[in-house]
Amino acid sequence: MTKKLTILLILLLGVMTAFSQKLNPELIKAMPSHPRILLFSGEEKAIHQTIASSETWKQVNQSILSWSDSLLVRKPIERVLTGKRLLGPARECLLRICYLSYAYRITNNEKYLKRAEQEMLAVSAFSDWNPSHFLDVAEFTMALSIGYDWLYNRLPESSRVTIRAAILEKGLKPSLNKQYNGWLKNKNNWNQVCNAGMTYGALAIFEDEPDFSRQIIERAIQSITLPMDEYNPDGAYNEGYGYWGYGTSFNVMFLAAIEKAFKTDFGLLNNKGFFRTPDYLNNMLGTTGLPFNYSDCASGLELHPAMIWFAKHLKDNSLLWEEKQIIEKQIQTKFKFFPMFLIWGAGINLNQVQAPQEKMWVGKGKNPVALMRTSWTDPNAIFVGIKGGTCQAGHSHMDAGTFVMDADGVRWAMDFGPQDYNSLESKGVDLWNTKQNSQRWEVFRYNNFVHNTLTVNNEFQLVDGYAPMLGHSSDEKFMNATFNLSEVYKGQLAKVSRGIAIINQNYVQVQDELTAPDKTTTVRWTMLTPAKVTLIDKHTAELTKDGKKLILKVKEPEEISLKTWTTTPAHSYDAPNPGTTLLGFEYSVPAKSSKRLLVLLIPEKANKNLKAKNLPLSEWNKNQFK
Repeated sequence: MTKKLTILLILLLGVMTAFSQKLNPELIKAMPSHPRILLFSGEEKAIHQTIASSETWKQVNQSILSWSDSLLVRKPIERVLTGKRLLGPARECLLRICYLSYAYRITNNEKYLKRAEQEMLAVSAFSDWNPSHFLDVAEFTMALSIGYDWLYNRLPESSRVTIRAAILEKGLKPSLNKQYNGWLKNKNNWNQVCNAGMTYGALAIFEDEPDFSRQIIERAIQSITLPMDEYNPDGAYNEGYGYWGYGTSFNVMFLAAIEKAFKTDFGLLNNKGFFRTPDYLNNMLGTTGLPFNYSDCASGLELHPAMIWFAKHLKDNSLLWEEKQIIEKQIQTKFKFFPMFLIWGAGINLNQVQAPQEKMWVGKGKNPVALMRTSWTDPNAIFVGIKGGTCQAGHSHMDAGTFVMDADGVRWAMDFGPQDYNSLESKGVDLWNTKQNSQRWEVFRYNNFVHNTLTVNNEFQLVDGYAPMLGHSSDEKFMNATFNLSEVYKGQLAKVSRGIAIINQNYVQVQDELTAPDKTTTVRWTMLTPAKVTLIDKHTAELTKDGKKLILKVKEPEEISLKTWTTTPAHSYDAPNPGTTLLGFEYSVPAKSSKRLLVLLIPEKANKNLKAKNLPLSEWNKNQFK
């Protein structure tokens, strides 16, 4: 038997093991009584010990209790749609019930119990949970299931009957309707969120609907392997930083719940890519504390309790390096899974979290990324994130080749991120059609024109194209990654590659190698920045922000003149973009000729009179992918 065949059989056996696992009578018999979801009876003691062990954990707990107190005088959740979504109220419901139920479990104060009951009864009375947008159903179901389970022994029987019926009729049963359950075959965050929500519902009412609940859980165990496999081979999440926080958080909520209830993971934790993904997230934050926000991802920080779960499973507290900073900055922030920090954080001392050792992380997949920095501890260090990939991955933009850059505590090269979905949908924009001529790509923030990449002949990148990573090097004197962009510019250029490097931990070099087709081709190189831009000469621009400076210098080609473009969009449906500038140049590549574009990004503290690294991209790195 060949080595490749042996590996294939092992992989197939692993998949079959996960698929063939059933809730056999022994597992069902061993399932604990209420509370059985995440936090068993008596485990509050470990949380109290965690709170006592750290000032940060103490403040997290107090933040949850304080906000729970503020809920006591507010109106219960109401069924108010925003466009086609009920997701706002669903998320608010999950947040409220998680907080209130936790607050009761940790204090035994009746005021939290009564208010959680009031919220659950209000939502149970809704006509439905908007199954046409099933994420709404999933979050409502998870919310009521946590409250029902955690407070089960103190809820009046009449309330348990009402809430249980709502979980079954408004949550679980609609998931059997083919009109609403297309997410079962999806490979994106919808699958993760919806399967998690349905599983929580099934766990909550298991003793009352054992056969039905068993089918829901077994279905989830099989279906959720689809998005989990998308993390392979290295852990990069195709939908970017923001949707990692959504999809992966619910995936971890699912895994934590079934593992806790049944004392088995049903083979799901054998997925190597999934357990590499915390490194992806840890490296996605720049030295400014801002994420590399490609695709539909905002530029703000987010909390990720899932990282606590990963750190404990992998016994690697360096995974919490960035999370610790976020917790301390946003300790008063409301976040629906905030209590999970304390439930999963038992025994973790945040004061002993060490910085990661590696300064570069790369991940292949549908949206391959390279993330590099000169330091984990210096807030003025250089950070660069670059991606290739495709705009066919979930929530993607036309941004193959785009990058962000931090230095001296400033984000110099930025990404707009998304526009509010409802602001576009309400104006009739065909936002979710990703075909080449779709209106989606006319949205200002979504196409290649305003990303830090190339535009050829004023045309869009090709939606059917894919830009793989060619190679990378973590050598601190020449840390770099290279990508082949030829497919996304097929028909526009005969060949195009891009590399980006941090040289001598001092400055950044962006290098493009182009070959024109049988006609002269105009290429536009752009970088979006929040800085003030002053053009010094044809090849040099000075960027200033927050009292810091960066020099952008075009070394090649000679025959260009730097310019700026407005970021005021043309369409009435586009969002405004104040305080931003698009900087770059245009260059006509003669027919059938090959040219190089070489740009340096030089922080104020860098050595002067820097020379570009004069190497073709094919010689940039040793670790080239075959």
